[in-house]
Amino acid sequence: MLTVKLQSTLRSSRNFNSGVVRLNNYADKEEASGTEAEFMSRGTKSTLYYVAAVGVLAFGLSYAAVPLYRIFCQAYSYGGTTQAGHDADRVETMEKVKERVIRIRFNADIAASMTWNFRPQQSEIKIHPGETALAFYTAKNPTDHPVIGVSTYNVVPFDAGQYFNKIQCFCFEEQMLNPHEQVDMPVFFYIDPEFAEDPKMQNVDLITLSYTFFEAREGLQLPIPQFSR
Repeated sequence: MLTVKLQSTLRSSRNFNSGVVRLNNYADKEEASGTEAEFMSRGTKSTLYYVAAVGVLAFGLSYAAVPLYRIFCQAYSYGGTTQAGHDADRVETMEKVKERVIRIRFNADIAASMTWNFRPQQSEIKIHPGETALAFYTAKNPTDHPVIGVSTYNVVPFDAGQYFNKIQCFCFEEQMLNPHEQVDMPVFFYIDPEFAEDPKMQNVDLITLSYTFFEAREGLQLPIPQFSR
């Protein structure tokens, strides 16, 4: 009888332990399943946040494209883009290099989708390094609806861009013309006197200032100037 009772007790103990193990395994699976679900949920949320952030960034950059382009190009004279103008003291104190004469040629272009008429009022002028000059462009909207434009510009040859300094310019600023409206836009600039001291500029006596107008639309990406020589 004692042997039978012991065997029965052992079987009960094994069944109990087996039940505890199964219960623990079930609990572990439930916990793992919950953890996996939470992980997947967090991953999905992270992906959504990332996509949303990229969308907001792209939307913001579409509006910041013009000022960022302007800052980059003017800081490095990239692609023949002219330098930002110096202060009044610089203009007042610089000396004109009388023995050097430079011809400045003016060019005007419009993008394929732009409906304006755009042209320079003068084809060419002559100046000395260290001398200020004023030129004008004319733009007209021949359509029956308002059109907003924005322009970029560069200098040929490319290496001359670092010496071409604008004091006043209509570039990179949005211009709205009403139906059939025409405006004159000034460009006040000078060639840095150091131009005459640069060996690379020794044989350069012609510089072309070129403007291109684009219709300002949402998401407009202005082209980066190409190297020109």
